Amino acid sequence: MMKEVEEPDDVETGARVVLVRSVMQERRFLELRRLLVKWTAPHVAELVCDLDADEQAVVFRVLPRDLAADTFEYLPLQDQEGLLQALGDQRVAAILDEMSPDDRTALLEELPGLATRRLLNLLSPEEREVARQLLGYPEESIGRLMTPDYVAIREEWDVAQVLAHIRKFGRDRETLNVLYVVDAEGHLIDDIRMREFLLVDPETKVSELMDNHFIALRAMDDQETAVGYFRKYDRVALPVTDSAGLLIGIVTIDDVLDVAEQEATEDIHKLGGTEALDEPYLTISLPMMLRKRAPWLVILLIAQMLTTAVMGYFEEEIASAIFLALFIPLIISSGGNSGSQAASLVTRALALGEVRLRDWWRIVRREFITGVGLGLILGIVGFVRVALWGIQFDLYEGHWFLVATTIGVAVFGVVLWGSLTGSALPLLLKRLGADPAASSAPFVATIVDVTGIAIYFTVAALVLRGTLL
Repeated sequence: MMKEVEEPDDVETGARVVLVRSVMQERRFLELRRLLVKWTAPHVAELVCDLDADEQAVVFRVLPRDLAADTFEYLPLQDQEGLLQALGDQRVAAILDEMSPDDRTALLEELPGLATRRLLNLLSPEEREVARQLLGYPEESIGRLMTPDYVAIREEWDVAQVLAHIRKFGRDRETLNVLYVVDAEGHLIDDIRMREFLLVDPETKVSELMDNHFIALRAMDDQETAVGYFRKYDRVALPVTDSAGLLIGIVTIDDVLDVAEQEATEDIHKLGGTEALDEPYLTISLPMMLRKRAPWLVILLIAQMLTTAVMGYFEEEIASAIFLALFIPLIISSGGNSGSQAASLVTRALALGEVRLRDWWRIVRREFITGVGLGLILGIVGFVRVALWGIQFDLYEGHWFLVATTIGVAVFGVVLWGSLTGSALPLLLKRLGADPAASSAPFVATIVDVTGIAIYFTVAALVLRGTLL
């Protein structure tokens, strides 16, 4: 007689891994199945991620079909691909058939073409048709996110008919929070929350609950559009229509959250001065890492060479007052930091829909005022620092006030210029149809470095001419 494994609810993932491995080593597979079905799909997925490839395959062979499909959807892409190779065609087909269409599409679109075709052939004819339809939409379109698993009803039905319809067809649907009213041709004409049907008399007609106001996504629109709609209307699901208004699917909040995370990650990567990584940091290959990071660094290096050219133009001033070179890091860092701040704030505001291109004048005016304020604060700090050092150590041949004025005015100028540049560049890229995040903080800082040097030595030439120059 096999021993039954007792497993408390609060056991950590690490302890679960030890427990599962011990059961595997004793080859008690029936008991392993009984153990795994006690946990939810997310918990099983956490466990699987900590197991070796061969152990993962064992777990999925003993899992019940429904739980295996649910667990598979929670796994990272690299683990999903590994399992597809390790499991037999029959088991893979069962998992793919049970997966929700949107999650299955997300997996298939990441696989090589040959692998995708092989897996499509393993699907049942009905599911294969659904998969091909979803894969037929453009990449990063809402059509790739949607699922056809929704409940549609007719306006002439009464509530009793609606509830009977839900009992018959609603078991495998993605969500039952909202029901969608369609006409005889399948056009979406309204959406009604489920609670409305639970709070009225069963003989009430659907048409009596309708207000003919609904929000719908278009299948061909970009996925970022869905993120904005969900944020604005606070929904857990939204219907998707084609260009003729026919209801063809729904998009749920879990998929939109994945898109929002992906878009935010891409923006963060670009703001850091690199191409967006397509894989997790620890799994991406080193050659691919070089390809993602090297181009930006080369561009920035070439741009920084302009700094040398500008400094060469002011070679005479530097030779006459060598101490001016000591303040170059202070000047360019002040401008670069203010520019990076402005670029990050405006880029994020554009991504969240807080500002639009038509707001460019308000943004520039706001950054001008902010830049003046920041420039005055940093300029005063720079003036005081240079003045104190000049007085205490008797520096600059007694012209400490002029040198401090030079630094203070230059810092003010580069901070103001940095704020304006950092706010304007994302707007310019957006206007040209490029990604505003491409105006990364290092890129803005490089531009401000070059112009900051010119501002600094121009101010020095004007203030110090006839004394130290």
